[in-house]
Amino acid sequence: MLRSYAQCSSDSLGRAIPEPEHPFRSCFQRDRDRIVHSTAFRRLDGKTQVFLNGKGDYYRTRLTHTIEVASISRTIARALGLNEDLVEAIALAHDLGHSPSGHEGEKTLNKLMASHGGFDHNEQSLRVVELLEESYPQHPGLNLSYEVLEGLRKHHAHFETPHGKIYPSPSLEAQVADMADAIAYNNHDLDDGLESGLLLPQQLDQLTVWQRAKHQAFKELGYKTDNRAFLRRCFMNHQVEALITHSRAAIAAAGVDSIEQVRQSSQTLIGFNQVQQKENQELRNFLAQHLENHPDISTQHHEACYKIERLFQHFLTNPEQLGYHYISRIEIDGKHRAVCDYIAGMTDRYVKLHYDSL
Repeated sequence: MLRSYAQCSSDSLGRAIPEPEHPFRSCFQRDRDRIVHSTAFRRLDGKTQVFLNGKGDYYRTRLTHTIEVASISRTIARALGLNEDLVEAIALAHDLGHSPSGHEGEKTLNKLMASHGGFDHNEQSLRVVELLEESYPQHPGLNLSYEVLEGLRKHHAHFETPHGKIYPSPSLEAQVADMADAIAYNNHDLDDGLESGLLLPQQLDQLTVWQRAKHQAFKELGYKTDNRAFLRRCFMNHQVEALITHSRAAIAAAGVDSIEQVRQSSQTLIGFNQVQQKENQELRNFLAQHLENHPDISTQHHEACYKIERLFQHFLTNPEQLGYHYISRIEIDGKHRAVCDYIAGMTDRYVKLHYDSL
């Protein structure tokens, strides 16, 4: 059922530590299950997306965001004839390394680690699945397949296989998960912003993508509507359909016919056309100005990030409080990285609990 340029599980480049195949689950299905059952995955429920965890039951958390990314990824993968199990596994793992307090928490940890290698949630996701998870006595991490790890290296300049081959591009499945991430957060940031009252419906009328959603809603219903859920559905449908349409054309134009040719391609084949890219950038600029940098949001994050800074300094001074797993990594990675790993794994609630106990 897969197209010739899809990544088949039977052609996987394997795991760092070889394992026998499962009798009825493919390697990517096993990877998905390992991710879902991991400690880091469960903790996503307590981590901020935009609104600090605990501010309301309606707003997205990192976990609900991750589930939305996985759902969108599978839809796109199926339409393009790609491997749904692989794209789902990548999507479910893509934020495992995210810090508490959202992107502001990430910036805070990066600042604190400036002289010790910095902090990036994408790299931390790799660190979580390769080193920090403790699910198996035989090895650290989850021992995921190469193709899932490749999908988590989405910002790398090149990709190296276990056999030493270097490619400029990852699989199409990895590219799909990356674009589904962008579609998901654009969609739910609009919804959460409207629900909170920080965004007003009339503000959205200046956006081309929102006007397009209203036009599509009118076509489907035969009358104008301000129903937020229906307009968001129209927005999401257009985003996914536009991505699939352009990606099909890009794949055909590139003439790729195998996963080898995909990896050798110097251009990204999954994406939007230039008009859609411009419209989406307009939306991101709007959300950054009116939602992410809104005083109500920035004040909350400033307070949370202050707590992260205090905890970081506290654990540097008192590393014996990190717990055995993180203490054992001090000799390997240094005290700063061990403290960073510990705090990055915390939920928003756990940060507050620790801070209040200082």
